[in-house]
Amino acid sequence: MKLGLFGINMNACSKPDTAKRVAQAAEAAGFESVWTGEHVVLPDPQVAPSPLPPWYPLLDPAVALSFVAAHTTTLKLGTGIIILPQRNPLVLAKELASLDVLSSGRLIFGLGVGYLQAEFDALGIPFDHKGRRAIDYLHAMQALWSQAAPSHAGQFISFSGVQAHPQPVQSPIPIVIGGHAPEAFRRAVAYAHGWYGFALDEAATQRCIAGLAKAATEVARPVALGPLEISITPAAALDRPLLDRYATLGVHRLIPFPRLKTADELLAYVDQIAQTCLCA
Repeated sequence: MKLGLFGINMNACSKPDTAKRVAQAAEAAGFESVWTGEHVVLPDPQVAPSPLPPWYPLLDPAVALSFVAAHTTTLKLGTGIIILPQRNPLVLAKELASLDVLSSGRLIFGLGVGYLQAEFDALGIPFDHKGRRAIDYLHAMQALWSQAAPSHAGQFISFSGVQAHPQPVQSPIPIVIGGHAPEAFRRAVAYAHGWYGFALDEAATQRCIAGLAKAATEVARPVALGPLEISITPAAALDRPLLDRYATLGVHRLIPFPRLKTADELLAYVDQIAQTCLCA
């Protein structure tokens, strides 16, 4: 079981010294990765389904992970997730390629389609066709990352006769698609190396894995993607028995989210997980 740590760009870790210390402690303890979340803006006042109060600090994922990359050497850097339909895909491709180069190939690109209409409205982005737009944008980004003469002709974006260097160190960059709906399962099976489920208990995880298995009978999975890697942020506090139960369900990576407010609390949490879940 791989272990990640969620929230390296938010709350206490929005402060650079805390983010640096937590990331370095996680790397030293044997964590595989750290992960960011994303909301470009939050509704004020908070209204459902907004998950966070408007004052909650969230650094931009690419900026935060670039900072963490400069203070670590082996820790993988995951976006969990970037809301792709809200972004300009060529600008984002440049940002993430830069991150992959600066980190010597440690990026994991997690993406989703979003659910918070107030955020889309504030950004002037249509709320419809989010899934199709996300996959069109993903293909456009991959063209820039991999092709000698990049071009893309899609429903939502088209280009040719351009270059964007440097291309990423990794070829390909690992893609993780998040979301708990059948459409998200099909997108993950068809286009991603992995799937990410956020804040799921064991029963919900089991249902989602069944949903992914069903999706695999409905859409073709390219052989080059390999087996679908399952990542989960557990709903409950992580300990060794819980880790073992998730492993039995078929989960490959757990990414706990410690909702703690200070650097000392987070460092103690990293040490606790190292002792209980990472020691043989």
